[in-house]
Amino acid sequence: MKDDNLIVGIETSDDAAVYKLSDDIATIQTLDFFTPVVDDPYTFGQIAAANSLSDVYAMGGKPIVALNIVCFPNCLNIEILGEILKGGADKVIESGAVVVGGHTVQDDEPKFGLSVTGVVHPKKVLKNYGCQEGDVLIITKPLGVGIVNTAIKGEIASKKVYDEAVKWMSTLNKYAGEIIVNYDIHACTDITGFGIMGHGYEMAEGSNMTLKLNKSSIPYIEEAKEYAEMGLVPEGSYNNRAYLEGKYDLKDIEPWMEDIIFDPQTSGGLLVSLSKEESAKLMKEFEEKNIPAWIIGEAAKKEDKYIVVQ
Repeated sequence: MKDDNLIVGIETSDDAAVYKLSDDIATIQTLDFFTPVVDDPYTFGQIAAANSLSDVYAMGGKPIVALNIVCFPNCLNIEILGEILKGGADKVIESGAVVVGGHTVQDDEPKFGLSVTGVVHPKKVLKNYGCQEGDVLIITKPLGVGIVNTAIKGEIASKKVYDEAVKWMSTLNKYAGEIIVNYDIHACTDITGFGIMGHGYEMAEGSNMTLKLNKSSIPYIEEAKEYAEMGLVPEGSYNNRAYLEGKYDLKDIEPWMEDIIFDPQTSGGLLVSLSKEESAKLMKEFEEKNIPAWIIGEAAKKEDKYIVVQ
């Protein structure tokens, strides 16, 4: 059944659903949860919450309430769960939203995340499609955390790169998100499990455009290159390649960089598409407010492939 108030549904694989309540308010609804990516329970809670909240910012909205989603083994100390929930709650508080409850089930492996409700003006919803020819593409976090997480699990990662990966994964997209809503953004998404290539493909396909990415401009965690060259690549990377087969063109891309652009991200940054004129102003404001951001390419007329990396 078609509902005229449903602004964003499942048709374009967007980051969240958006439903119009009135001429001035629409709700954003999203949920996400996953198994631990780090051993420290409090840090895991922060990362999972930041990841769950991210979709609201990708839609141009503001989170208002969150519900905990918890799977927890009965063989583990309940204090561990308390630390996970505390980490998540602290991130929700940082976002300006409130935790209003949740649900817990017994499971063999811990899992945690949030169901988040946000609000946005119905005419100011950001979608993962709508790129225009000549648009500049900007990303707000470096890539490579999936590769680094694989190194962490293998107890190979250094303390330095562990801390860097945790910093990026636990950083809310709130700060970039609150800035971009003041600009004429043509398309926006956040980079998570499908990597820059997968989410870029969704943006390109939905816009009927080709995204051209400059390999020398793509930011990544430095040690991710070393770990990729060692073969520490998560399974999700290979799944992403298989799914996108025939939809991209890589020109003279080193194997390690190929691993990075297909790398599944946890709580990755925002990817925005906007005009060259607007991008210059946005990058200036990002710099003035110390918000990390990189120009990584442009949108062009549809070619044979949806994404070209060169």
